[in-house]
Amino acid sequence: MALNSINTNSGAMIALQNLNSTNNELQVTQQRINTGKKVGSAKDNGAIWAMAKSQSATASSLNAVKDSLQRGQSTIDVALAAGDTITDLLGKMKEKALAASDTSLNTASFNALVSDFNSLRDQISKAATNAKFNGASVADGSTANLTFLANTDGSVFTVKAQSLSLAGLGINPTASPTFATASAAKTMITTIDKAIGTATNKLASLGTASTGLDTHLTFVGKLQDSLEAGVGNLVDADLAKESAKLQSLQTKQQLGIQALSIANQSSSSILSLFR
Repeated sequence: MALNSINTNSGAMIALQNLNSTNNELQVTQQRINTGKKVGSAKDNGAIWAMAKSQSATASSLNAVKDSLQRGQSTIDVALAAGDTITDLLGKMKEKALAASDTSLNTASFNALVSDFNSLRDQISKAATNAKFNGASVADGSTANLTFLANTDGSVFTVKAQSLSLAGLGINPTASPTFATASAAKTMITTIDKAIGTATNKLASLGTASTGLDTHLTFVGKLQDSLEAGVGNLVDADLAKESAKLQSLQTKQQLGIQALSIANQSSSSILSLFR
């Protein structure tokens, strides 16, 4: 039989405990709705929070990898642009040498062709020297390889440099490559043909490296998206579910308040015993 006491109201205590429990659940649900996260701090779920933080850090650090790979793309693009110019110049040099090999030319015409040839040759050196992006070049012969970040562990993507300078194309710059006679001009044609072949092969190699960078950059972007989606699966709240739960808890809270009110009123019934 329940004890009728004005000092101890068991019903009210039970109702209060249930109401407090409902209020705590309601607070958690409101926090999830406000933040959009079911795990917003370590106290919500320490293991999941730590895992999410680790993966978020990895996803964030991939931005540095993407920046490095994009610099690599730009460096190669500049080299390829210079290479296109250089191959065009070599074609024009061959044209001048071929024209100068004609023994029927007078001296003035021959000298004009030599001058044009030398000017084109000097432009090749300028194009190769200026083929830089952010101070780095894979075309001027100043370095053998350039490396760019490939992953968050510090591993790198290596691009083999391809010198497009005169020396890199097999034309000896110290000998001031030119011609003084029609016979020498004819010999120069062979040298220029070899240089054109060398240049196209080197540009093909750079093109392959650029494709490799493009592919890896695409992969890094997909990896970053996957990591971010994974973190979301760990910590994001299902707002549709939380909204439905909110409605339920609000109703439960109102009922709890009414139950507590009823329990508190039960003590006053004892007064009727003394009337």
